[in-house]
Amino acid sequence: MELELKNLYDDFRDGDTIKAYAKIIKEDAKRLKKPINIMEVCGGHTHTIMKFGIPQLLPANIKFVHGPGCPVCIMPKERIDHAYVLSMQENVILVTLGDMIKVPGSKGSLQDARSKGADVRFVYSPLECLKIAKENPDANVIFFAIGFETTTPMTAALLSAVIKQDVKNIFFHINHVTVPEVMRELIDSRDVHVDSYNNRIDAFLGPSHVSVISGSKIYEEFPRDYNRPVVVTGFEPVDVMQGISMIVKQFIEDRCELEIEYKRLVTYEGNKTAQKLVEKFFEKGDLFKWRGLGNIPDSGLKLKQKFSDYDAEIKYKDVLPLEEIEDHKLCICGDILRGMASPPECTIFGTACKPTSPIGSCMVSSEGACAAYYKYGNLI
Repeated sequence: MELELKNLYDDFRDGDTIKAYAKIIKEDAKRLKKPINIMEVCGGHTHTIMKFGIPQLLPANIKFVHGPGCPVCIMPKERIDHAYVLSMQENVILVTLGDMIKVPGSKGSLQDARSKGADVRFVYSPLECLKIAKENPDANVIFFAIGFETTTPMTAALLSAVIKQDVKNIFFHINHVTVPEVMRELIDSRDVHVDSYNNRIDAFLGPSHVSVISGSKIYEEFPRDYNRPVVVTGFEPVDVMQGISMIVKQFIEDRCELEIEYKRLVTYEGNKTAQKLVEKFFEKGDLFKWRGLGNIPDSGLKLKQKFSDYDAEIKYKDVLPLEEIEDHKLCICGDILRGMASPPECTIFGTACKPTSPIGSCMVSSEGACAAYYKYGNLI
């Protein structure tokens, strides 16, 4: 029999297995000393949780807190404005990943820029920039790079190829961020305007794809220093149910540990080749502004000084706006990204703010919590 993609994930969506885990979790949850809130850091997990109705399978003393693990959702309007302004420059082709096209900044979205004549293209792989640059030798191709540890090696691979092939017309606007720093911020907020949300997060479902690259080692500090268990979990519904079961067992056994559910792809050390490639080209920036979370130290990457000739923020510094921009007053994406609110609590959710006319970034991205609730809300 010919192997199809469906054969690879059937077992991880098996209804009987999911129900069996639900039964185990319900029995174990009776022994919990208090209710627990589990934050799924990654937006991919949020969509699995909503699509397969996992909250309805859990007892009342286990709840989800949605996290900021959506690279498009956390992008502040200032950065989106950078992309917009760059795309409107003469002889510029702006290239990015698909979800970024519709995210609104203060000047509009990249989709709006394209309607005004800007050459904006989205790609599935950053390496497609090489072909675009060679086909357009008189244009500057700017890759607007976004994403967590998952996509950073691909940007590094593009820069490596640009250097090896001596391509002179590709530049980079770097918006790569890292997960541990924002997890730390969520537990131990430095924001004097926000009450501590320690009590909102009792444990974490660790991201899948991020951990394939970085390894589970990046989460060691959370059980050790913050008394928060972390279980690195795959994206399929059986993965999520097993991850929840492992967290519940830690609580009833008075353990607080880092564990890997997603052992078929994640190791403690991660992908060392990818890590070395990233380390070759990138270093930590002092601050990166996260939408709804503010400036978080050491959470963003930037090109090393020796590669500054490829940095679009340096090349186009005279035209890039510097002012900070507030979100729409009715949009609560910031609270949603902090795990302090859920999408239905937003007064414009599903009315003024829809995937076809998004006001907040959480509705734009395919990984956004609002998009997940809008798409699968009828299943609740």
